[in-house]
Amino acid sequence: MGFELAFRRLGNSPHAETSEKSVIYNCVAWAANETRRWWWPTLLYFWPEGAPREATLAAFVSAFRTLGYEPCPNEAAEPGSEKVAIFADPSGSPTHMARQLPNGDWTSKLGAEEDIVHRELRALEGDLYGTVAQVMARPLR
Repeated sequence: MGFELAFRRLGNSPHAETSEKSVIYNCVAWAANETRRWWWPTLLYFWPEGAPREATLAAFVSAFRTLGYEPCPNEAAEPGSEKVAIFADPSGSPTHMARQLPNGDWTSKLGAEEDIVHRELRALEGDLYGTVAQVMARPLR
């Protein structure tokens, strides 16, 4: 679990590795609950039709709107809904996404590395992923 070196705040928050490393999918795909392809708004990767192919917060919001998500004010678990969070660097460029689990914990795919479950969404904030820039929710399917 070498990822604790990159995410120092995880040391103070309950977390666990939940998969092996994989280069097939990334955090954006994982947030969309997909493990068959890498999601990113460049032409080399999958990106939802109709969403702008640019690495901006607005494009990521648009991409997840195609899945039924809408912006919401906070990351608190809400019965009957599922949430995702978009992290961004200080310039506002998206860097990471996480998905909330039914029990209120969060799950993240760390690039081409492992998936983890982490109690605190903001335990991944820092130099590598920046901060949570947008939380989105949709009715539980």
